[in-house]
Amino acid sequence: MKERLTRLKTIRKLIKNYRIESQEELLKYLLKEGFEVTQATLSRDLKLLKVGKISDGHAGYVYTIPEEEERQESELIYNQDFLRGYVSIDFSGNIVVIKTFGGHADAVSNALDALNMDEILGTVAGDNCIFACLKEGVKGEDFMKSLKKRIPDLEEE
Repeated sequence: MKERLTRLKTIRKLIKNYRIESQEELLKYLLKEGFEVTQATLSRDLKLLKVGKISDGHAGYVYTIPEEEERQESELIYNQDFLRGYVSIDFSGNIVVIKTFGGHADAVSNALDALNMDEILGTVAGDNCIFACLKEGVKGEDFMKSLKKRIPDLEEE
């Protein structure tokens, strides 16, 4: 199987060059390109690429990839949501606890999810607190290092 980055570039190219309406159709195109992937892997790839669906102007919807400027703008908005809402970040083992201002946990959690960090298995948000479960072997320090790369304005405690 080919490398993930090559597959992501291929997905981007296929969506730009063809009118693709479903994951099944995209999987067929990928197979022709030499990529044998599962539907679950393709779903993760589409999320990572921020692929959406737009009306084709008739009776259906087709996949679309945001332009680079749109992607950068949405990342900036998520970063601002995170920075505006979080109070502190602490961790123990593979659990990260992010305390937020009251009512900001959803926005901060959505921003964190939108970052598509490989280190995170999932997040759960309350009203003023988020729990993030890290993947096996990932330490809190690794998470913080990765988060700081994605949100450079994040203040270290």
